[in-house]
Amino acid sequence: MSDTKLFEPYKLGPITLSNRTVMAPLTRNRALAGFVPNPLATEYYGQRATAGLLITEASQVSQQGQGYQDTPGIYSKEQVAGWRKVTDEVHKRGGKIFIQLWHVGRISHVDLQPNHGAPVAPSAIRAKTKTFVGGTFADVSEPRALELSELPGIIESFRQAAANAIEAGFDGVEIHGANGYLLDQFARESSNKRTDAYGGSIENRARLMLEVAAAVAKQIGPEKTGIRISPVTPANDVSDSHPQALFDYIVDHLSALKLVYIHVIEGSTGGPRDNLPFDYASLRKRFHGTYIANNGYDLALANKVLAANDADLIAFGKAFIANPDLVERFKRGAALNEPDKATFYGGGAKGYTDYPTLESAQAAQ
Repeated sequence: MSDTKLFEPYKLGPITLSNRTVMAPLTRNRALAGFVPNPLATEYYGQRATAGLLITEASQVSQQGQGYQDTPGIYSKEQVAGWRKVTDEVHKRGGKIFIQLWHVGRISHVDLQPNHGAPVAPSAIRAKTKTFVGGTFADVSEPRALELSELPGIIESFRQAAANAIEAGFDGVEIHGANGYLLDQFARESSNKRTDAYGGSIENRARLMLEVAAAVAKQIGPEKTGIRISPVTPANDVSDSHPQALFDYIVDHLSALKLVYIHVIEGSTGGPRDNLPFDYASLRKRFHGTYIANNGYDLALANKVLAANDADLIAFGKAFIANPDLVERFKRGAALNEPDKATFYGGGAKGYTDYPTLESAQAAQ
């Protein structure tokens, strides 16, 4: 297996990745006091530093941007200091790491919002979905529509978070424009019924995502700025009647900004890859940077897609949860550990930092 393209180094902007595997962002809900990454997070990411690129769990750009309990932020000095320990550990082990920046928009609960206020959204439409709060899954709260005057503040929160990320030692950032969170909510017809400059046409609905991308790229450099999109996912109750036209437009403009990568969830997040027809090759052709493919990839599919030059890098999610040495297991054709779904969200070391590597498993025999 070691002669496949997956294990070749890859130049991503100014950095060189040791291989073409990417650890996808994975929410783990273990940032407790002050939403600061704790020592377990330092160990968790350090264990997985043999990935070509680590992308952290989504990290809120403000308290308003939080939608789930115990997710880390990147807006306070304490959070920056906590993340610095993570990046130092990953770099010490020879890895590269980006942080994913998110604002969840309407996928939140009043218990997580400043002064127990309503979550914010492009329009006051409640999503038919749940969030994780108070140790359980609960219906999201009714949102309020953002005022036009508030949108510069949203953009500023992403810009400042990106600056904080560089201060924390990250190699770059990934803007979360996927999975029905705020930027995706603005882009989609189902969640955006605005009649101002941020609603109606494709150009208007894409505006906030593109303005955030431009602000972040200006702050830290486009060569350190990636973005995640999910053109046809129904995640968090979003949909659009013309996803191809919408995302062709978005990707044309992201390419013009010279972002270092687009990270594309192909199909339904965590579900079928063919839930709706979509031409991902169109995005690949339109974007002049790196294309990271995501969703339902195993070693065979990764090799097939890389060999056909349909993607540059391949992101793996749950496989990296259960296999800190996933790259080595792929190289050896070794069996993979199965992830324990009961420990995905919240808790301590169990199901987080205690999955065995091949080396540790052999030593225990």
